[in-house]
Amino acid sequence: MNPADIAASGVASPAVEVSLWSMFLSAHIVVKLVMLGLLGASIWCWAIIINKTLLFAKVRRAMDRFEQVFWSGNSLEELYGNLSSRPTSGMATLFVAAMHEWKRSVQTTASSFMGLQTRVEKVLDVSIAREVEKLESHLLVLATVASAGPFVGLFGTVWGIMTSFRSIAASKNTSLAVVAPGIAEALFATAIGLFAAIPALIAYNKLQGDVAKMQARLEGFADEFSSILSRQIDQHGTRDRAA
Repeated sequence: MNPADIAASGVASPAVEVSLWSMFLSAHIVVKLVMLGLLGASIWCWAIIINKTLLFAKVRRAMDRFEQVFWSGNSLEELYGNLSSRPTSGMATLFVAAMHEWKRSVQTTASSFMGLQTRVEKVLDVSIAREVEKLESHLLVLATVASAGPFVGLFGTVWGIMTSFRSIAASKNTSLAVVAPGIAEALFATAIGLFAAIPALIAYNKLQGDVAKMQARLEGFADEFSSILSRQIDQHGTRDRAA
């Protein structure tokens, strides 16, 4: 909708219903690109939110199942045999990595027990870092959209208002009927920016909190399992000295 065209007609135009679609179609090409970019970012964010929500629920269920089996009193060797033959995630990954390092040391000379505790702790730390990295993947997109979305929308608004004011200056008509449609189209860009940014910000904070909770569970399990292996190492060391 060009204010100059309205003013040039010299007659009062009938009331026209201004819908969101009509505002998009009437906007400047730069404003249209901003709107489309923000809508695309919003769809991308919602895809990440849904994917992460399902993934985190799956990981939490896997952790619950593993903890139930791990603390049930079954043999660690048997549990390792069952888990090492298939892909794992979460606590199971930590357990398999630590047990793999343990078995490599057991199957070699007794001297391999020297520094084994340190090696196991390093393996657990690396496994935790990898699991957290998987959980946090693509969350940066949410943070970026949450912080940049309103400013991108504001850029579209400023550009649209500049275009409207140039048309108003050319027509020399400051009637509200002439000014309002162009400004409404421009402000629509800011609305879309907020529409993309607000859910992204809320979801980012929520998902980051979930990641922190799961990381704490992983670190707690790593400490407990490291203590169990430490006792095993002490027992092997005692038997070696007795022999």
